Amino acid sequence: MFKDLTEKDSLDYRLLDQKRFTANFSVVLSRETKTCKTKKVLTKAPFPSILIENKSIRINGQVISEPYKTPGLISFLPQFNFMLKSIHLKIVFKKFDIDFNEFVHFFPGFSQFYKKRLSEMSGGVRRIVEIYAILRTNSMFCLLDEPFTHIMPIHVETIKMLIEMEKQKKGIILIDHQYQNVIEVCDNIYIIENGKTNLVTNDSDFKKFGYLI
Repeated sequence: MFKDLTEKDSLDYRLLDQKRFTANFSVVLSRETKTCKTKKVLTKAPFPSILIENKSIRINGQVISEPYKTPGLISFLPQFNFMLKSIHLKIVFKKFDIDFNEFVHFFPGFSQFYKKRLSEMSGGVRRIVEIYAILRTNSMFCLLDEPFTHIMPIHVETIKMLIEMEKQKKGIILIDHQYQNVIEVCDNIYIIENGKTNLVTNDSDFKKFGYLI
């Protein structure tokens, strides 16, 4: 349950409070300006970047006050490019402890970038590298903020396939306005509207909760 989601308000933020970590759900945000504050709190609650006076983050009933300090607990993909442009791609894969050859298997055209800096790549290519690194790194939970935005359709399909693979072994929270892509990969979909979290059970709920006109 989410209540009064602004930077100074309380937040009961439950990260897939279940016995198994194969569960996965997505949050689809409405287009209301007020909801942008909701999204900001939702994505940053596990981290110290904003002040929330009262928040509760629990995993299987256990309170985790500072989840960002627990290695392997949660990985986070922000809405913007977050990796330093000066870093070589091969260093990225080394730091995240993921296999570049597997990456090339999913994105064959990217093998040419292995020894290049991120600054030598387009914003779209950098974004795919970041999405892949966050998805594939070893963590119990993964928080993805708009992973389908500014991505070519052919690569969106690959990313959806990767999400399907990874959700078998970790909890994934996906926030995106591209609800058609979201529907295809998520087990549960929620629309946050006016500080309330609404479970979507059928297509008509998108209009009912104000997401579609």
